[in-house]
Amino acid sequence: MDQSQWIDTHADGHVEIDGRPIPVVTANTVVVGTGAAGYCAADRLVMLGQRDVVMVTDKRRAGASRNAGSDKQTYYKLTLAGSEPDSVQEMAQTLFSGGSMDGDIALAEAAWSPRAFFHLVESGVPFPHNSSGEYVGYKTDHDPRQRATSVGPYTSRTMVEKLEGRVTEGHGIPVLDLCRVVDLVVAEGAVVGLLCVRLDVDASAPSRFLLLRCTNLVYATGGPAGMYADSVYPNGQWGANGAALRAGVHGKNLTEWQFGLASIHPRWNVSGTYMQALPRFVSTDADGGDAREFLGEFLPDYGDQLSRIFLKGYQWPFDVRKAPDGSSLIDLLVYQETKLRGRRVWLDFRANPAREHFDASALSPKAYAYLEATGVTGLGDSTPIERLQHMNRPAYEFYLQRNPGVDLETDMLEVAVCAQHNNGGLEVDQWWQSNLTGFFPVGEAAGAHGVYRPGGAALNSGQVGATRAASYIAQARREDPVSAEVFQASAHKVTQRASALLSGAGQRAASGTDTTDAALSHIRRLMSDKAGVVRSRESVAQARQEVTALLTGYDTTIAADADSRRSVSRLFLIRDILTSQYVYLNAMEHYVDSGGLSRGSVLYTDPQGHLPALDASVTSSLPELFRLRLDGGALDDVIQVTAWDGVEAPTFTWRERRPIPVHDEAFENTWRGYRTDKNIG
Repeated sequence: MDQSQWIDTHADGHVEIDGRPIPVVTANTVVVGTGAAGYCAADRLVMLGQRDVVMVTDKRRAGASRNAGSDKQTYYKLTLAGSEPDSVQEMAQTLFSGGSMDGDIALAEAAWSPRAFFHLVESGVPFPHNSSGEYVGYKTDHDPRQRATSVGPYTSRTMVEKLEGRVTEGHGIPVLDLCRVVDLVVAEGAVVGLLCVRLDVDASAPSRFLLLRCTNLVYATGGPAGMYADSVYPNGQWGANGAALRAGVHGKNLTEWQFGLASIHPRWNVSGTYMQALPRFVSTDADGGDAREFLGEFLPDYGDQLSRIFLKGYQWPFDVRKAPDGSSLIDLLVYQETKLRGRRVWLDFRANPAREHFDASALSPKAYAYLEATGVTGLGDSTPIERLQHMNRPAYEFYLQRNPGVDLETDMLEVAVCAQHNNGGLEVDQWWQSNLTGFFPVGEAAGAHGVYRPGGAALNSGQVGATRAASYIAQARREDPVSAEVFQASAHKVTQRASALLSGAGQRAASGTDTTDAALSHIRRLMSDKAGVVRSRESVAQARQEVTALLTGYDTTIAADADSRRSVSRLFLIRDILTSQYVYLNAMEHYVDSGGLSRGSVLYTDPQGHLPALDASVTSSLPELFRLRLDGGALDDVIQVTAWDGVEAPTFTWRERRPIPVHDEAFENTWRGYRTDKNIG
């Protein structure tokens, strides 16, 4: 049967709004999102005995974990090979040392990383092991050991595909596609359901909406990628944090994002060998003319310039600590070309940077040793494309196989500094439950990370968080959802507002012009220009004021063609993005007003700070926008928590981060508790 027939068959009631019946589907647990974390949660729930599960998603084949990657996409876990010592506590300390991270979450992610990893292995994800069965690893960024592993450019996609097979084919869990989140349904401090707009039906359907009544809501919607225009998130990844924040779910570390260099068409991180091949950085005017190399203006020393490019390979995220005299100065120079000079930036693999002939001897010892070990120095006077193809031919072929393809042998690759990951998000406890009872954000939707995190830690966090949420639900939250009467009373307000928004927007479009495309483009560009990788108190305030006005007047000004499924989707998407932007921008203002300085992947302009150091021979000056003071870990032991009631301005508190727990009880005591309630409490 098709989806409409399934909903009609399984609906156990309706909520009537404006004479139209909205069907209600009931389950113990609803999982929102069909990425690696969402499928893991559904799989684990069934494994733990809870089969009353329904999944919903706005677009099943979209999402970051299914479509994002890099030249060697990393998964982070406890060391499982070799003689190098490692422990759960040591890995937890690595995560905790990223600053502003709760210790109980760090310990949980370390302790259950082997469990999550081997579940993926047994599901068919081909992580490599040696002949003795050791799962060998390598060192990634912010990693003191060699805990990283990979299956290639599409590690997370492989995870999604294998887990999806278990959930849909193995367990038969229903997946309702083309259902965009509109609002949570809340009663007495607990989530009791979800309102979605259906994108699989048109205006002739009995209702454009769907309600889900549940005891638990696992929220695997990914990061709020729609907030930024300059983004390496794959097309179709939008996030849905706005609905959660509007329902009173607390935010945590919302200011903390990760930015880095990425190609624009297609969207892809240019990390690893893309940088270690040492391409030229070229800028052009808007039409692609007036091409020139630009790094030499501020990095005139040949060896220094190439060494910094090389370091971007495994220091890929912009790190403000490396801006004054390290590899992240390159990100700022790219930002200057694109944002301040209005030019376009390209990677050119056809010719060598700075000089016609390549001289490896000018590189730093670390860079030279790496290229020597990989055989690049043996190529002699090579070009970047020759070095790339020698070290990692699949990285070259990746762009060739895109649609449209980019042949790096003949074409330049356009890049920018892009938003890549929200390290903050919705606040969770050690079982990934939020302050809203029954609501479990997992994956990037959850604010599980600190300011810094090792590469690949997000994939581990998504699997561990989903497993712990499922474990808690299966043990402690198996009860039936609230009664139909209680649910209907709680759902009426959000469904009434959504119906009114759709009706009013449709009427305005019928008598004028659909404004959804223009509005979406504008608010995303505003965020990238005013509150991206470089931001100031003034620029954030400007963006916040404009977003506040747009959100306040949204219900009475937006126009959306009610006959267009795309416009209806964007009508509710834009409201969600504006909500997230409003709360996030307020958090950024509060951070600066609390004395917050540059840290993580963000530079906060500070008139009292210093500009990045340049060679004495440089005659050009960096813009005052890059003047900064480093945080130096001053706020590492506290966490910014955001609360919003949907009416008044958001409120903020700084709380001490929870320490790493120390469990020293006897085995028998742990065993006794486990027999009683699986030590879930």
